[in-house]
Amino acid sequence: MKSVQLYPELFQRYEGNPILTIKDWPYPANSVFNCAATKHNNETVLLARVEDRRGMSHLTVVRSKDGLSNWRIDMEPTILPDPENHPEEIWGIEDPRITYIGELDEYIIAYTSYSRGGPLVSLARTKDFITFERLGPVMPPEDKDAALFPTRFGGRWAMLHRPASALHGAGAHIWISFSPDLKHWGDHKIAIRAHEGGWWDANKIGLSPEPIRIPEGWLVLYHGVKTTGGGVIYRLGLALLDADNPAKLLRRSTEWIFGPQEHYEREGDVDDVVFPCGWIVEDSKIRLYYGGADTCIALATADLNKLRDYIMKCPPAVDNSVRWF
Repeated sequence: MKSVQLYPELFQRYEGNPILTIKDWPYPANSVFNCAATKHNNETVLLARVEDRRGMSHLTVVRSKDGLSNWRIDMEPTILPDPENHPEEIWGIEDPRITYIGELDEYIIAYTSYSRGGPLVSLARTKDFITFERLGPVMPPEDKDAALFPTRFGGRWAMLHRPASALHGAGAHIWISFSPDLKHWGDHKIAIRAHEGGWWDANKIGLSPEPIRIPEGWLVLYHGVKTTGGGVIYRLGLALLDADNPAKLLRRSTEWIFGPQEHYEREGDVDDVVFPCGWIVEDSKIRLYYGGADTCIALATADLNKLRDYIMKCPPAVDNSVRWF
């Protein structure tokens, strides 16, 4: 099988990594890691997952003028679990992704609510990252790793997410679903299927940040989970979805393009993890914000044109249609 490794270092780590750790936090907690990212009022806004000392997670807003330094952290949790009104949040809220919806002039946040039945996808909306309106759960357990596309397709919104079957060998794939109103979702299909066997992304994959529109289609950064004798390794790959029909996979990287390497990625609460939930594109430059070993937030940068060149040299995708048995 021919390998495509044209740009072995597509992402470059920021020399000031990690950019945020729990030592920076203005209130007591155990760790800070996966964060969503966007631009608002000419600032970089991160919505960080923070784990408290009970083991439950909440979300906190962090802001910076340059997206690199001088971070201003909300003095208390921005969005706490609300199990009284939202029982699906009884064991915390995790792993947000932010999509700015120009048609609505607001940001839609997809996040994981940890319910008694397992993790599920919930949505919230905001215009200012000060006040938030929960839209509630939109997928049943077990489901997570979700983000919306910023535009409609045939009048319907679309969302990538990752349901996981408890059946042995069923695998965990990236699915796409559609909705007329952001509440009722259907027409579920597999968009990107996990490989089988010895691949770096065999059996379990999931969306990382929200998809980015490029001239060739929708660029997707996803994580693959490799199980080894020493534990699991989270690494990243690229995929390309069709511009008009995002349920159609066009291309996909064969090799992982970014994986745990530095000490802050290899040693922490969960070793050997790079897990991004947000990226920002400005002037064809990408800033990727990721959790390192479930213990810190780090930053890597890339040239969007190099990512485009790379994915277009990756092999065409095989049929991704749903197999029910």
